[in-house]
This record gives sequence, C-alpha cells and structure tokens, in this order.
Amino acid sequence: MKKILLICCFTLISGLSAFAQRFAYVDSEYILKHIPEYLSAQKQLDALSQQWQKEVDGRFAEVEKMYKAYQADQVLLTDEMRKRRENEIVEREKEAKEFQRQKFGFEGELYQQRVKLVKPIQERVAKAVEAVAENGGLDMVFDKNSNVIMLYASLRLDKSNDVITRLGYKPGTLAK
Repeated sequence: MKKILLICCFTLISGLSAFAQRFAYVDSEYILKHIPEYLSAQKQLDALSQQWQKEVDGRFAEVEKMYKAYQADQVLLTDEMRKRRENEIVEREKEAKEFQRQKFGFEGELYQQRVKLVKPIQERVAKAVEAVAENGGLDMVFDKNSNVIMLYASLRLDKSNDVITRLGYKPGTLAK
C-alpha cells in the first residue's frame, strides 16, 4: 500500500512539474527577413558566389576545350607530345578543382565570408531570443526552422514578433 501511495505521489509531482515548464518557438527565417543587414549580407554573398561560379565554370570550360582539341589532334601527335598534352589537361583540371574547393569547399572563402557577415547578426538575434525568453519566463524556445520536428505549434507560443521588436524592427514589414 505504501508503495502504491509513493508511486502515485511521485507520478503526481512529476506531472505537475512537466506542466510548469513553458515553451515557445521562433521562426528564425522570418526574423532574419526583417533585418536589412542580413538581406544586404545575403546579396553580397550571392554576388560573390555567382562571380566565383563563373570563374569555376570558365576554368572547367577551358579544360573541356583543351580535351576536345587534344582528341582532334591525337592521331597526329607523337607519344611524347600526347603525354605532355594529357598532363597539361590533367594539371589544369586539378587547378580548376582546387580553385573550386578554395572558394566553395568546407571552410572555403564563401564560408569565411558568410561567417564574417552573418555571424554578428545571428548573435544579435540569439541575444534577443534569450532576452524575450527571460522576460516571458520561458523555459525553452525552439527554432521552427531547425531540425527539431514540430508537429504542432500554437500561434500563442510564437515569439518571433517579440524578437523582431526587441531587435528594434517592426514586425510585418520585411526588409528590402
């Protein structure tokens, strides 16, 4: 009997403490769309990406052109000339791939620029989320756009507009 009573008390206390936790969520994509500096940073990153992609495409087009010329001339070349041109084509292809890796690879120049331009904005948003959570007495705040699966979210729990206001922007007026 004591065990049953103890189990019931434990279950009741656990259930009450679970209800005491307060949750909310924010939509980070929606918040970032309200920040003009973020949109400006994205435009800069897109421009850099397009410029570098054109350079990468140009280098690979040059390799392709060299290969087609080699195929056309292959029957007329001596073994030594053939080896030299093959090595030249392979070297140019390696250079193109290395350039592509330097610009777009893991921790490449595009990644470094993204960190330089976007990280300070993300830190401001994180501080604003933390302040909204503390002011609202929230225990947890989820990001709607992260890998956390959210099957249902009441609009009452959405604190995105509070974060936008905290950052000094007006909710509903997207940055241009």
